Amino acid sequence: MGRVFVTGMGVVSSLGFGRKPYWEALVEGRSGIREVSQFDTSNLPRNLAGEVRGFRAKDFMSDAEARRMGRCSAFSVAAARMAVEDAGLADGALRGERTAVVMGTTMGEANVLGELQQAWIHDESIAPAKLPRYGTTLLPIHVARAFGASGMVQTLPAACAAGNYAIGFAADQIRAGRADVAITGAVEIIEKLEYCGFVRLSAMSPDLCQPFDLNRKGLILGEGATMLVLESEESVVRRGATPLAEVGGYGLACDAHHITRPHPEGEGSISAMRQAIESSGIDPDEVDHINAHGTGTQANDQVEAKVIERIFGRRPLPVTSIKSMIGHCMGASSAMEAVACVMTLETGIIPPTMNYETPDPECPLDIVANKPKRDADVKIVLNNALAFGGYDAVVCFAKPGRLPEGTGEARA
Repeated sequence: MGRVFVTGMGVVSSLGFGRKPYWEALVEGRSGIREVSQFDTSNLPRNLAGEVRGFRAKDFMSDAEARRMGRCSAFSVAAARMAVEDAGLADGALRGERTAVVMGTTMGEANVLGELQQAWIHDESIAPAKLPRYGTTLLPIHVARAFGASGMVQTLPAACAAGNYAIGFAADQIRAGRADVAITGAVEIIEKLEYCGFVRLSAMSPDLCQPFDLNRKGLILGEGATMLVLESEESVVRRGATPLAEVGGYGLACDAHHITRPHPEGEGSISAMRQAIESSGIDPDEVDHINAHGTGTQANDQVEAKVIERIFGRRPLPVTSIKSMIGHCMGASSAMEAVACVMTLETGIIPPTMNYETPDPECPLDIVANKPKRDADVKIVLNNALAFGGYDAVVCFAKPGRLPEGTGEARA
């Protein structure tokens, strides 16, 4: 199987637009979490989220394109345009059947669904223009239309592991010879119904997201989109591109335990992490850093820490969770975290886990706490996504050329 490389990345986030502003904010430890402005939270016991603010669809597409899309699709197209520009691909370079588009999400155009629901509840007429804007299947189609990409399109609604699912599946299309280039990533927006659901689950923190901290109180929701350009080695060489990172193997598993709680021994997580390591052709001691799922909930963080210790022992392996700054962006989370993984490989800087104050004896990890770890010798990193329902997906990223030939086959 051929190698697959990341050559461009685009980000729409609560910390800014574009991978460089996003990365600078992460390294500085800035938080994008503020009071919710999109809907009224006065009757709710929680009011914080990592909202995307200041986004204008017209900065990334024509008015006609924007009218066809909901907020979720607009985020996706904007992130894709940034990623393609970052990759140095010329206009028209992605036209044709050799370009695939693979996207992950949890709820897709949740705001459009909410509007349709309200109209139904109040027995109001539904504007015909709203109906074509709803549906998770539209997300990759809008991106494909933007570039004239006529290869396969796919949406993977794989809960909060959707980003890693999409990246792994997109890499498979290239390795299988079905595509030369894939635009892939994930997107999520905050919508009131969704927000209220997490409040009712008692999963939300009232103030801070504190992954792995003894006094953590829960997650805080976020939103955004990240798109990556993946290319075959032949495509990279043909156009003289400089790859940012290599996509290694990945692992997929299911806890098959509970609809929200992880398996107490992390059985699915262990399987997914081991698959990612083995399919990358490496040993556990070659992993230099883990970008953790790290939600800030009691059970998830404790089980993830147990899994990491089970696989890697007590060696000093730097672990971080950027959810402390951007919130839990649900289906988009692991794609947004993939950017942090690639940037760490490129810069040698590991972004911090903010708000980490008191170590938890049940989470004996080498947490990169409150300030970045600079001059880190990181060649291989794992990106964890351990979601509700036991959706477990782990992707390996490496410096170009660091992995052995023939890696990348998923083992599930």
